[in-house]
Amino acid sequence: MNEFEVAEMQRKIDEGIFLAQERLVKRAKHDNLTLVIVRNGQVVEIPAEEL
Repeated sequence: MNEFEVAEMQRKIDEGIFLAQERLVKRAKHDNLTLVIVRNGQVVEIPAEEL
């Protein structure tokens, strides 16, 4: 793989991760769920109404 192909693959991976995050937040809001994330090294629960 050349540098362009690697950069293109990384771009697609990044887009996929972003899309997955958007879908997760949308589902959490729809189903009134709590998301658990790591923020600044701390595990944090975020209720749906704060998303």
